[in-house]
Amino acid sequence: MFKRLRGSLLLLTAAIIWGTAFVAQSEGMQYVEPFTYNAIRTLIGGVVLIPVILGFRLGRRNSKAKPPAFSRRATVLGGICCGAVLFIASSLQQCGIVLTTAGKAGFVTALYVVIVPLISVFLHRRPPKAIWFCVAAAVAGFWLLCVRGGFTVNRGDLLMLGCALFFAVHILTVDHFCEQQADGTAMSCIQFFTAGILMTAVMLIFEHPDLQSILAAKGTILYAGIMSSGVAYTFQILGQRETPPTLATLLMSLESVFAALSGWLILHEHLSGAEFAGCALVFAAVIAAQLLTARSANPKDRKESS
Repeated sequence: MFKRLRGSLLLLTAAIIWGTAFVAQSEGMQYVEPFTYNAIRTLIGGVVLIPVILGFRLGRRNSKAKPPAFSRRATVLGGICCGAVLFIASSLQQCGIVLTTAGKAGFVTALYVVIVPLISVFLHRRPPKAIWFCVAAAVAGFWLLCVRGGFTVNRGDLLMLGCALFFAVHILTVDHFCEQQADGTAMSCIQFFTAGILMTAVMLIFEHPDLQSILAAKGTILYAGIMSSGVAYTFQILGQRETPPTLATLLMSLESVFAALSGWLILHEHLSGAEFAGCALVFAAVIAAQLLTARSANPKDRKESS
């Protein structure tokens, strides 16, 4: 029970960091192009984790407790696979958000809340039936929070739908390699360097990075690189080791709520009554999911057996 709570708190903290990083990312895009921004912030995330990994290993050597039996193969392969998926998801998001409205982008991206349990069903990892009511409530909350006006589909919306799909795949990929005893921090570091290298290659081919523009955006890039990439994605991997995938998805989906709240508090953006209601509905869905999964916990709940 303590491990489940610890995992949930790590994922909740990651969602808060990602949500507040929305402000930094919005400001940063005024100075640099999408792949340039993503490449630098992602590589910074990888660099930040190197001393963390060394610190963890030194602590294990000095500890009298038996060190965890991590799999080197799972760590390296998991980092490469997670990095490749993260590259695709982040790229689709950055390209899609230019072609659609922010509200529609937020809602379509949030569909990974639904996609994860759907994919889990095909993988024979059925979540508790009551979780589906929490998922429905969360989607309804995202609708109230993010969607404004009519809902038409354009190329940007389709790109965001692809983004949601690959973020769902990323969550399940992380979960798979955590079950294979991957070292979460090392795997996170590898995923950032993998994604960063891919983003840098695309940046050099399609964009025109300028040092002066990068320096102008350095504050937002450092926040996104250190906190959003280095810290939050590592919390995701560590938190998912102790949290079933569907509940982990709901917790991380709070990113959109915290993005709206940080925009309201920091950028003084207006939140309507419907948007506040959406925030409350998503929070209620996550709390209900936490209680339901805790009640149905058993030794096999890593597989989310019902």
